Amino acid sequence: MQRILIDTDPGVDDALALFLALKSPELRVEAITSVSGNVHVEQATQNVLTILGVLELDEVPIVAKGEAQPLVKPLVTAAHVHGEDGLGNISTLRNADGSPRYLPADTEISSTPGVALILEMARHYPDELVVVALGPLTNIAKAIRTDPVSMRRLRNIVVMGGAFEEYGNVTTTAEFNIFVDPHAAQDVFNFGVPVHIAPLDATNQVVLTGERLHAEIAGRRDSVSQFLKDSTVACMEFYRQHVWSRRSLQANIETDGIHIHDALPIGILTHPAYFESVDAYVQVETEGNLTNGMTIADLREEPQPQHPKARVCVKVEAETFLTHFFERIR
Repeated sequence: MQRILIDTDPGVDDALALFLALKSPELRVEAITSVSGNVHVEQATQNVLTILGVLELDEVPIVAKGEAQPLVKPLVTAAHVHGEDGLGNISTLRNADGSPRYLPADTEISSTPGVALILEMARHYPDELVVVALGPLTNIAKAIRTDPVSMRRLRNIVVMGGAFEEYGNVTTTAEFNIFVDPHAAQDVFNFGVPVHIAPLDATNQVVLTGERLHAEIAGRRDSVSQFLKDSTVACMEFYRQHVWSRRSLQANIETDGIHIHDALPIGILTHPAYFESVDAYVQVETEGNLTNGMTIADLREEPQPQHPKARVCVKVEAETFLTHFFERIR
């Protein structure tokens, strides 16, 4: 069993990743730290509790609130994609009696700040703990700056972020998590602890269509299925208007659905055979006016001019992974 700490900014796809992680027997989620990204850290922390409430776990991981602002840049959020509350506006939903449809888990937020908790866990599980980063890398970079000796005892860091041979999803060249805090990403990639990256190049290969979602949850009354139905409506509509319409014009294709980006790092840990990765020397653009947040690497399978700093996922068995995802969360 792998011990992991999840650093996240929920986010609908973050929620799906947390479902998958917490229902994977190969993993033990020791803690969850929140960070500003898709929503501000205050909302992100509440979203973690809501997601845990949906799962109704017997044993709840430690939850700690992380950093509110990126290292250098002003914060950019993605409420236009994920809804004002980050979870598809489910906070507005009510039961017939007027009570909220989704309640937070009955647990306290840790008094230990997120960065301090990351360091505490790294010391407590030396050479064993894996950090799974589903949002901007602010917390992890601050932990590295605070105590690099302890952070070097991490087993590795798995990151959802970056775009190499794909267009970005916030600018032409940048993926959202890296764009929000490129300085933190550069710190993490330069640090020396093994990093495995799931970029848009891989995550865009997995599409959860509305038809597939309906087929998987039709007739089910459990809380996870209800959450999947409610939380994805806003994202599906955003993708319909802003993602698939553009791609249809470019490639003469029609589709619907959403990418479940953040679930892929969990799959990399539990079922690595579903994924193909290459070694790469990864750098992050932190200064460019047009390319801020761009991740740069040569992904060709040839001798690298510099020593590789990361593994970059380039291919996923999309249908196999999606089937696995639904088998697990059910």
